[in-house]
Amino acid sequence: MLTALASGAAIAAMAVLPSHPASPGAAPSLGAAPSSHGGVAGAGRAAAAVPGVRAAEQAQLNAIGAAAVWRVTRGSGVTVGVLDSGADPSVPDLSGSVITGPDETMGADPPGYQPPHLHGTYIASLIAAHGSGPADAAGVIGVAPAARILSVRVIPDEQEPGFAVYNDRSTFDTAIGDGIRYAVSHGAGVINLSLGGQTPIRNLRTAVAYAIAHNVVVVAAAGNDAGTGSGFTPYSYPASFPGVVSVAAVDASGHRALFSDRNASVVISAPGINIIGAGPGGSYLEGSGTSPAAAFVAGVAALIRSRYPRLDPAQVGQAMISSASGRPAGGYSPDTGSGEVDAPAALAAAARLAAQTPQTGLAAGAHFGRVPGPIQVVHRDERRIAGFGAAGAALALAGLALLAWLTARIRRRGAGHSELQELPQSE
Repeated sequence: MLTALASGAAIAAMAVLPSHPASPGAAPSLGAAPSSHGGVAGAGRAAAAVPGVRAAEQAQLNAIGAAAVWRVTRGSGVTVGVLDSGADPSVPDLSGSVITGPDETMGADPPGYQPPHLHGTYIASLIAAHGSGPADAAGVIGVAPAARILSVRVIPDEQEPGFAVYNDRSTFDTAIGDGIRYAVSHGAGVINLSLGGQTPIRNLRTAVAYAIAHNVVVVAAAGNDAGTGSGFTPYSYPASFPGVVSVAAVDASGHRALFSDRNASVVISAPGINIIGAGPGGSYLEGSGTSPAAAFVAGVAALIRSRYPRLDPAQVGQAMISSASGRPAGGYSPDTGSGEVDAPAALAAAARLAAQTPQTGLAAGAHFGRVPGPIQVVHRDERRIAGFGAAGAALALAGLALLAWLTARIRRRGAGHSELQELPQSE
């Protein structure tokens, strides 16, 4: 059974953020650890109580250089499918940016229950929040503030009454895969999956392959089950499926967060400690996990897709991976992949890829041999061909006659040898 990963269990413990801006790189700490399956340990409070929330989130945006590329692209024209617990479209920081898709968890919660949309709103805001208030100067801003969000509810938040039902009933095994197919067919250019589990369900695998085959960049959280152990952690899916950009979480120093899964599926990393985002009902949340890390990478992918729409999913991934900052020794580590995502460097790498002329086979000027030029046409001379054929036949007959004569000679000599008898020895 696929267990909802990063569904916001710890968000239920609401702590009030301070009413003054946090110092750079020191977002307020809740002292709460992420749950073994959850991606966010969080806090929330009314927007009016936190006038400095925009200043408090600057450290996380600066860590990936998001603002440095906004004069080039802000993600317009790109739809990001957020497959999660549902995003609240009434949140001021997301107003006008959220399209609501189907609820693939229908039947898990009791009839009439209204889901809180905690985790889904939080993740959507990290990707595409545009701020609120006069000139959108209040609230939070996402990595790609001009992008649109297609919210498809595929998991419940952990505090929902239907959470256990969702995990126990096989009828929900296809929820995430069905959500992926819906997002692909409704225009998503990037899909974010801040969820996962250790079972590689076939429906989910084929849905991911379907998305990539239809030119959609798929980003997923690597998982939060590492704990304090030093060994490798089990693979998490969909992050570990081929073609998925699997994202680990790092701290402010670029080191792997202790909870972040460590295995060979990790492709890249992003900030994942004390990350501030919007919550439902005008609240703001602070969380830690690979969930927000994946959202940051999905946001950068949206920026690339907006600026260079012809790049395919592999090229978008290549642009982010080849330009990552803090590259580990040897170029790769199962802790942080190829390093931490860097938005300006990724856009520059994408520009280089977009400028390349795609080639299939040899270039027009390529040739074999030392002398270039057109292939010479040799006309067939039937009389010469007939002459060569007759000469060849005559040589073949002569060769057969010679072979027959040699064979007869060998046989005669062999018969003579067989007639020899051993002479008796003299006494």
